[in-house]
Amino acid sequence: MEFLPFTRPSIDEATISSVVEVLRSGWITTGPKCREFEAALSARYGGRPVRVAASATAALEFALRIAGIGPGDEVITTPLSWVATANVVLTVGATPVFVDVDPATRNIDLDRLESAITERTRALIPVDLAGLPVDRDRLYQIAARHRLRVIEDAAQSMGAAWDGREVGAGGDLVAISFHPNKNITSIEGGCLVVNDADEARLFEKLRLQGVTRQADGTMDCDVLGYKANLTDVAAAVGIGQLARLDEFNARRTELAHRYFDRIDPSLGLSLPPRAFGEPGAGPARSNWHMFQPLLPLARMPAGRAGFIDAMKAQGIGIGVHYPAMHRFSLFAARGWREGDFPHAEAIGDATVSLPLFPAMLDGDVDRVCDALAAVLGTSPRERTGAVTAGATSGTTDR
Repeated sequence: MEFLPFTRPSIDEATISSVVEVLRSGWITTGPKCREFEAALSARYGGRPVRVAASATAALEFALRIAGIGPGDEVITTPLSWVATANVVLTVGATPVFVDVDPATRNIDLDRLESAITERTRALIPVDLAGLPVDRDRLYQIAARHRLRVIEDAAQSMGAAWDGREVGAGGDLVAISFHPNKNITSIEGGCLVVNDADEARLFEKLRLQGVTRQADGTMDCDVLGYKANLTDVAAAVGIGQLARLDEFNARRTELAHRYFDRIDPSLGLSLPPRAFGEPGAGPARSNWHMFQPLLPLARMPAGRAGFIDAMKAQGIGIGVHYPAMHRFSLFAARGWREGDFPHAEAIGDATVSLPLFPAMLDGDVDRVCDALAAVLGTSPRERTGAVTAGATSGTTDR
């Protein structure tokens, strides 16, 4: 049976043909396709300026620099994210300050955030883990109260929404990723949604060595930038992907529904928050970037590593997103210690990412659930019975 990875991009023939056209055009670096991609992104976000870059990491760093963050400043974020979220703070010479996560949402705990604010705090970087939006209402109330910039790490949440408003359509500075494992891809790449033309012009300079070119061929370099421009080849892929974003996210939601319906509760997995933007589900609408249960480690002698190996033997790929980053050597050397953020640590230790991508079939979800049952201790027949009983007793909402 074919191996089922935890993610795989869906790139159609029309997009492949558009890449061929770019290659044949003779103009393959930043050019008309990048401008077309930026215009399409801007249209999606209500006309807000959008600029693309070689990665969302670059977009996050440039957002900090646009916000004037530098040495002596503190930036508050979550320890439960890809390490780039905090690395960019260090890159600009500032200090990342971690706040533990809410164990229910797995996003930064807004109840704890204000106690971490000091006279040196200049910005907040919330992360929408696995595509579930942070409470934007409370977040921006806190930011306004303390006069802080907000740099939304929305790398994982393209197409998600808070209270009916799509992530990126409002807010301050919003960074989005187009890495191959994201909801749309440009092979590698990312973008920043900014507030005005001045911020857009500064971003353009930062992504290409700080240079401004004049019509007469002269140029100037007035800020320190580096090479982080997106190519037209990548932009062509992004344009084709963006046109299918809603389709992709709808399918992801269907697959997530199926996981909730088919995973046997007796396996002891702690499932992610069930936020679909449905009546009664609250204001958060996830884009289901990832489906991440927490393992019942207390009854798993082989631990997560053994689970990953056992699922691989069943032909199922498993991801881990993410370990709590304050335990990494880079941050331990700056004083963070084991036990500082117990919720992030517990979630980071137990989390796994199950296969979830638009090309998956319903039967692929069933296959994953059968493998979970085999690895964690029940048979497929027992799992089916448990799901039927659960549906009858109201433990599922389908």
